[in-house]
Amino acid sequence: MKTITKRSGCPVSFSLDFLGDKWTLLILRDMVLSDKNSYGDFLASNERIATNILADRLNTLEQYGFIIKRVSPEKKNKFLFSLTEKGIELVPILMELTIWGSKYNPPGNEKLLKALADDKVGTILKLQQKLRNAIP
Repeated sequence: MKTITKRSGCPVSFSLDFLGDKWTLLILRDMVLSDKNSYGDFLASNERIATNILADRLNTLEQYGFIIKRVSPEKKNKFLFSLTEKGIELVPILMELTIWGSKYNPPGNEKLLKALADDKVGTILKLQQKLRNAIP
């Protein structure tokens, strides 16, 4: 598991300690936008995360309270991951990254981008409520 060492009192530095890794952000993206919640779901993402990195990032996210892990009710040897309130509060940041990225790179999710353009706050609130409803 990645150990987080506080380098300074700067809020940007503190945030980057947790979110400065692309794999962490992509796992969070998949949880928020693609309803992925299992190890296999994350491995199936287009970016092809290595199994050791995925396990490490999931452990770090759980250790620092961004996600919770529970045993699947259907399959006892499978774990499911859900965002905590701390993780859900990252949705606006992910949406801002989505908007910024789509400005300079061809968009991938035009439906989401249109919803954000039409009503960014409402779209973010709907995503957050959907995720809150999924907390076990």
